[in-house]
Amino acid sequence: MFAPLGLFKGITCPGGAGCGILNCIFLHQETKVRETQQVPCLDTKTDVEPLEKKRKLVRGNEEPVRKRAVQSEQSRDAAPKEIKDLVSARRKVSPPPARPATTSPSLKRKAPKESLNPRLLKKAPATHPVRSSILLKLHGAMKVLNEKMAKLKDLEKASLVLTPDELVVMALDEEQKTATENSAVYSNVIKLRIVKLSRMSLEEWEKEVVAHLNARYYKIQAPKPPQPEQRYTTNLTEEEEIEIARMLRTEIIGKEQYGYITKIPTEAEIAEAKRGIEAADGWEKCDRCAGRFQVFPGRRADGTLATGGKCTYHPGKVFRPPRKPTDHITGGQAEAYFPCCNETVGTSAGCTKAEHHVFKVSDPKRLAAVMQFEKTPARDDDVSRKPVTFDCEMGYTTLGMELIRLTALSWPKGDTLLDVLVKPIGEILDLNSRYSGVFPEHFVNAVPYSKPPQTKPKDVEETAPMQVVDSPAAARSLLFELIDPSTPLIGHAIDNDLNVVRIIHPTIIDTVLLYPHPRGLPVRYSLKYLSKLHLERDIQMGGANKGHDSREDALATGDLVRVKVVEKASVLKLTSRVSTFFPPSSSGSIQNQFK
Repeated sequence: MFAPLGLFKGITCPGGAGCGILNCIFLHQETKVRETQQVPCLDTKTDVEPLEKKRKLVRGNEEPVRKRAVQSEQSRDAAPKEIKDLVSARRKVSPPPARPATTSPSLKRKAPKESLNPRLLKKAPATHPVRSSILLKLHGAMKVLNEKMAKLKDLEKASLVLTPDELVVMALDEEQKTATENSAVYSNVIKLRIVKLSRMSLEEWEKEVVAHLNARYYKIQAPKPPQPEQRYTTNLTEEEEIEIARMLRTEIIGKEQYGYITKIPTEAEIAEAKRGIEAADGWEKCDRCAGRFQVFPGRRADGTLATGGKCTYHPGKVFRPPRKPTDHITGGQAEAYFPCCNETVGTSAGCTKAEHHVFKVSDPKRLAAVMQFEKTPARDDDVSRKPVTFDCEMGYTTLGMELIRLTALSWPKGDTLLDVLVKPIGEILDLNSRYSGVFPEHFVNAVPYSKPPQTKPKDVEETAPMQVVDSPAAARSLLFELIDPSTPLIGHAIDNDLNVVRIIHPTIIDTVLLYPHPRGLPVRYSLKYLSKLHLERDIQMGGANKGHDSREDALATGDLVRVKVVEKASVLKLTSRVSTFFPPSSSGSIQNQFK
């Protein structure tokens, strides 16, 4: 016969009140518990053993045990009948586990169970044995710091002591992030990281743990205090900078094949473009997935803007790893891949889906068919206007890529002269928010344009609603009020900005041409790369949820020109041509500086 061990004590007896079994293993709620029998309990270490057996275990200390048993029986008899009959009333209650004085966030997080094995990547930066060896060292360095944190026995920092599973997850996350974002220099970056961890203080480790826990379990980012705008400084006066900047004018005549438009399309050319548009019957090539689709400006009868369904594409540009001397040994050059998802080119259609297919128009005749180009008007006054840095953001509409935001700053100070949202001519297909930084809520909260904006602190500018104008032509008129044909107009890849506003301006400074790529046009350095290289400034860091900031881009572009101004001033000093450009009546500071 097997021993029940209390397994059936919670099941009501099938015989009910008529059960005549003396030691029934089932539950009898209406029957008074016999004092001569110990009731079975789940806590087998305490209540399952009879009193006599407990006496044998303690032997020499029988009296205290007998005394405690009698007291326990008396307390049960003193309880009301309805409480005594409950099983829970006859069971000893274990105390709750000890917890820190303050509620710890670690009690709410649960780390997944993973082994210390590198996660599978579609494009691994190194072999599995190499990654495994690096991961073990990374985990070991983290484990040492975690043990030091545990030895502090500080209740306020108890939640920062990671469990073994959490420590493994942190090491795996760190290794995977490095392998994905720095695949070309994976080995160097991860080794430097291990060295840094081995020398890290507990204060620094505490910040690392907090950042990891917030990102992995709580998705909370610590609020950042407003950062002052970074500006490049020179030892020149404003007048001297402007005078030298006029010497940095970049020539675009002869570069029409690269997108620079220098002549206004004629009426005959526009009519020809319109006939071509009618013949195409709205069929376009998607700018993102290269698929064919049909677009309906003004909407089709059923309200449709475009056909083709959703667009599947890769938002990141193809990255082609540079050739290495060992490529012939390893089997050839590494395959090109998309940095947005780390997928090899040709393995998938895309990692992102959009509601509509979109297209972009670059032909000057087709651009003029939507809105004609205009030359910068001359002014009757003899006022010499200061240079203007401007940047435009574009979105996709049923007419192609149109202007949706225009920002103009004074140069070199960087004061805001104009910053407006622009209602496009066609119906919006995609605001291109990932790059434009313009979201639907910006248009919803926008107020009609009334006057030029006043320069405010950065945090105030971000919270205040933006002003909006009714058309790209209205935005162009506002920009014309700030410049004349001789005003240096500064921009990065300025052909895109000028074409979307439909301006032909004779005096421009394009940082793409000031900082040419070794392979020449059409290959160009990005503004983000040039800003990091020459200004040591990180821009365009908002990600897909925030996009770019046209004011930030315009400031960086203007400061890149100031870098070239300083270089030009040094050349003037060496060639002793300073007095040629600065008459004696000027401040003379630049002449004194170069003596």
